[in-house]
Parts: sequence; structure tokens; C-alpha cells
Amino acid sequence: MALVKKNLKTGNACNVTFTLPPQAGAKEVRIAGDFNKWNVKDPAYKLKAKADGSFYITLKLEQGKEYQFRYLVDKKHWENDWAADKYVPAPNTNEENSVVIT
Repeated sequence: MALVKKNLKTGNACNVTFTLPPQAGAKEVRIAGDFNKWNVKDPAYKLKAKADGSFYITLKLEQGKEYQFRYLVDKKHWENDWAADKYVPAPNTNEENSVVIT
């Protein structure tokens, strides 16, 4: 997995590209987190599939913030990003959430 960040020249924004590798063996991936109120049904947060089996999405996020997030794979299980900036305990489960720092 990878997080690629690019600060934009205008405004206080950062484009962050989230990538789930082909090793995840996914057919569909969605991302949910602080940036979308953990809404997995919003089609704007469905990752695009690449020919190599990986999935990606680029989101425009505010700079200087931390966002918790996770991937929902095949509508069945949650996956953290292996390249997250850090991990924090999830408030309602015994698991952790990934964090991206912009």
C-alpha cells in the first residue's frame, strides 16, 4: 500500500492518493474515514481498479490535519493501510484505524 501526498499551490489543500495493492485480492474497495464521516455507501469513495489488480483513489484533503481511515474490501472486511503515517485505536472496536497526516 502507499500514500502519496502532494501539497497544492493554491489554497490549503493536499491531494492524497491511497493505493491498495493487488496482493489484497480485492474485487471492490471503498475508503471511509473522517473525511467522509465514515460513509461507505457514497460512490465518490469507491476506489478505481487498475489492470494490475491494485486499487486507488485521490482525495483532496485540508493540509495540517490528521484523518483516520480504513478500506472496506469486497463489502466484507476492513483493512488498514500498511503504509499509514500512524495507527490509533478505533473508538468502537478492538482494532486500529490508519491515519494519514497531511
